Amino acid sequence: MEVGSEGREIRRDGAQGRGSNRVAAAEVTEQTPTATAITLVGGDSGDAKEQEPGWKKFLAHVGPGFLASLAYMDPGNLETDLQAGANHRYELLWVLLLALVFALIIQSLAANLGVTTGKHLAELCKAEYPKYIKFCLWLLAEVAVIAADIPEVIGTAFALNILFHIPVWTGVLITGLNTLLLLGLQRYGVRKLEILISMLVSVLAACYFAELGYVKPPASEVLKGLFVPRLKGSGALADSIAMLGQNVPPHNLFLHSALVLSRKTPPSAKGINNACRYFLLETAFAMFVALLINIAVVSVSGTVCAADSLSQENSNRCNDLNLNSASFLFKNVLGKSSFVVYAIALLASGQSSAISCTCAGQYIMQGFLDIEARKWLRNLVTRCIAIVPSLIVAIIGGSSGAGRLIIIASMILSFELPFALIPLLKFSSGRTKMGPHKNSIFIIVISWILCSCMTGINIYFLSSQFVKWLIHSSLPKVANVFIGIIVFPLMAIYIITVIYLIFRKDTVVTFVETPDSQQIEIEKGMHCAKDDNGIGAIPYREDLSDISLPN
Repeated sequence: MEVGSEGREIRRDGAQGRGSNRVAAAEVTEQTPTATAITLVGGDSGDAKEQEPGWKKFLAHVGPGFLASLAYMDPGNLETDLQAGANHRYELLWVLLLALVFALIIQSLAANLGVTTGKHLAELCKAEYPKYIKFCLWLLAEVAVIAADIPEVIGTAFALNILFHIPVWTGVLITGLNTLLLLGLQRYGVRKLEILISMLVSVLAACYFAELGYVKPPASEVLKGLFVPRLKGSGALADSIAMLGQNVPPHNLFLHSALVLSRKTPPSAKGINNACRYFLLETAFAMFVALLINIAVVSVSGTVCAADSLSQENSNRCNDLNLNSASFLFKNVLGKSSFVVYAIALLASGQSSAISCTCAGQYIMQGFLDIEARKWLRNLVTRCIAIVPSLIVAIIGGSSGAGRLIIIASMILSFELPFALIPLLKFSSGRTKMGPHKNSIFIIVISWILCSCMTGINIYFLSSQFVKWLIHSSLPKVANVFIGIIVFPLMAIYIITVIYLIFRKDTVVTFVETPDSQQIEIEKGMHCAKDDNGIGAIPYREDLSDISLPN
């Protein structure tokens, strides 16, 4: 046992926080002057909790899935959707559906991991891997957060440029102000943050559904694109790979596994199973909303760019569509009101996604490094790291340079996916971390097949694109040879590291079985946590990100 930064005793044998790996008779003692001693005693609050209607229990778990779903509606995804619609109309909607189904499976595994172990993915990586491996995983996770935050920063800057005609680099600086908003909300609890996120998602959905109602795409073609796989035309494969890569952001796995720890879950098999089921339902609903928004973006872009009345100038813009040029396209084709609606939707997307990226950066720093810095300092560091490269590129390259930076960031996220996904699949599929709550054989097989396909596609796409660039590069041959000497060994190290993560056997056991007698007592409500006033309470993670979690 150790004493935490606030005097709270923390179990370091894998029983930290909450989950089925905590013995029910454990005591959690607060040593601060205003704190109360909590012990597990007989009582009836467990019965009262058990008698709550199912919808109330479900509502208590609503929030983490919506925060995690923001990564699937960020400006990077919107740009990919706009390009897919402009180039292939509705033909790649099936890729979108497939990617979000895969994302639902992976996100639910991340939620289950946090609920069952009482630790999030970054903490488990720190506990499991050797010193140098976990240090490399931490660096890669931080780079993933930076790469994910770049489209949010640039997307918000583009939106401000469209609405107020301010320079892109000035918009990049202004986006840093959302840190102050996040700091203010953290003082009042994570629920306030979730309410803000819900409002921004509602604005985003309303904007694109309004656009969808304005352009009226053919429903039969949209349904056909959703359920009939097709890869026709030049660039269809590359666009589909880009859509797949954008739809499983690695930082989101760390985020979701930590967000679920803000909910109080009874430390019993039944409590764990119920919480996992509620989080699955909530995540499925959030992903369904994300799917509808992405379908709306692709459909709007596909309908507008295929219109017979499209001018030659706008047709050329459709051939090279990005977040900034799309605004002018909508302005010219759909009118000024739709142009403003597009900018507001982009602003909502960038702001909400930036908040989730900041939270992910906090959890990663806390989990890998066990640093409990002040929350304003964590936010400031996370936001500044993302703003600096965007600011430099916006000043030097302007709007076009910032647009290219989004593409580079998307490639980085695809490159880094295995380093978060493989540990998640191994931890959630093994008894050392999950005990009897580990994944079923069916989920193990499906998830590893999807992981192998995603990793293989990303490796193939990145390597082929690099070789293509190297062949057609205008650089001197000596420079090409020098670049090849540097990059190809790095690619070999990348593949070897992925193979190591796959086949390395997990050795650290964090799951501790609760005795059957105590499991029965907990599920019957005979044991529950009570404070000195006789009020029931269940210990949960209050140490994450210094966010004031709901009482």
